[in-house]
Amino acid sequence: MACCNDAKAWRLKDPAIDLALLDPVLDTYAGVEGSLITILQKAQGLYGYLPVDLLAYIALKTGVKPAKVLGVATFYTQFRLEPVGKHLIMLCQGTACHVNGSAAIEEAVRDELGVEEGAITPDGLFTYNNVACLGCCSLSPVMMIGEETYGTLTPDKARTILRQIREKEAANA
Repeated sequence: MACCNDAKAWRLKDPAIDLALLDPVLDTYAGVEGSLITILQKAQGLYGYLPVDLLAYIALKTGVKPAKVLGVATFYTQFRLEPVGKHLIMLCQGTACHVNGSAAIEEAVRDELGVEEGAITPDGLFTYNNVACLGCCSLSPVMMIGEETYGTLTPDKARTILRQIREKEAANA
């Protein structure tokens, strides 16, 4: 947690989080009623996730009770309290995807990445999470990686997509 209630002396456990990046966002939305979700979205966009001590800092700077900030961050599935890999994979487990083989896709992804749901691959490239529905039923089974949607998946197609992303990352390294 932070060192004290003074925002100027605030320190986070994760040294990679530079609060100076968030302060302009907090200044922009200072006193704007109903802006908490926007602030959390922008904070997650900056840091990739919302550590609990960052939520406490947001509460201090906005005057919103820490319990409310944490409650909003844990209620909405868009927010993450733990870091994720560079590429966040969302595997649809909705009815259409389930009926069309999403379990086999998950097994292929888990096997290809070598991690369980929610974990970061050792190379830091991937995290996969199951989601209730992506709203792409006509493409089922489907997954999203970042902003890209991949549909009509088979286990082999899912593996190929992941390998191509890894190869592209290796080429750009």
